[in-house]
Amino acid sequence: MENNQLICKACGSDSFTKGEIGRQSGHATIRPLGAVFSLGSPLIYTFCKNCGEVASIKVEHPKKFK
Repeated sequence: MENNQLICKACGSDSFTKGEIGRQSGHATIRPLGAVFSLGSPLIYTFCKNCGEVASIKVEHPKKFK
């Protein structure tokens, strides 16, 4: 998903950026089911700079789930 191809469905803007919730807080990581001790992978959010509408949530390291 390229930033220049996105149009915000909430406000019509075409200005997007990416971010993540701080890794140290542990709130935005995803772990394999049943893997209690796994650190998992951070989630990367692509969102509208104008209104904050989230266009995409992506697992940063999907290979941890294979």
